[in-house]
Amino acid sequence: MAQLPREGELAIAVVKKIMPYGAFCTLTEHGDQEAFMHVSEVAPRWIKNIHEFLSDNQKLVVKVHRVDAAKGQVDVSLKRVNEDERKRKLESVKKETRAVKLLQVALKNSKAKKAFDSLKAEIIAEYGNLYDFLESVRDDGDAAFEGLDIDKALRKELEDLIVKYVKKPITQIAKVLKITCYEPDGMQIVRGVLEGADAHYLGAGRYMLKMETEDPKAGEKEMGKKIAGIEKGLKGKDCTFSVEEVK
Repeated sequence: MAQLPREGELAIAVVKKIMPYGAFCTLTEHGDQEAFMHVSEVAPRWIKNIHEFLSDNQKLVVKVHRVDAAKGQVDVSLKRVNEDERKRKLESVKKETRAVKLLQVALKNSKAKKAFDSLKAEIIAEYGNLYDFLESVRDDGDAAFEGLDIDKALRKELEDLIVKYVKKPITQIAKVLKITCYEPDGMQIVRGVLEGADAHYLGAGRYMLKMETEDPKAGEKEMGKKIAGIEKGLKGKDCTFSVEEVK
């Protein structure tokens, strides 16, 4: 059954019928709800031939800019979607597809009697989407199942699959250290303070200090400790020290 989207929502649209003045699409996440894209909403410039931008069965990220609930009419736009929004939406769809597969595998392996559609509806009602639920199980453990009717066998299967397949995103933290030491044994001093910090020489007294972490706050704290240790090692020496953020 078709479900009307909200105005301003990003949606996945499949082009079904192209005409000189626009295109009819279906919104796959909304029960194949029909939507119309006027030619003026395809690109930010005047279009001579709409087929230069659209093709049959093309999948697009669009923005819903008008909904007439009484008539069941939806208007969408391609030109109003920026590149960051497009990437975020596609990543969201990718995660949700992964979540569906994991839930289906968990149901099969646990031999639970619960129907997939019932489980999906229950999780979405509680979390808004499936992948947020999986991440909550990963991060919060048993607390994530509160309010959900999920038996022990299915819960155990989900936990095992999530540990294996739902990893925390890796964040890279990097700083550039600028060290100039005027002491006679300056090079030895610099090597000494950087020993064990896993810093890489960039040239001209510049060193890259970087690390990867699943916990950005803890990572920044650890990076701060490393930098503080280096600064402490240079204290009292005829050296200059500064830190640059890596953009």
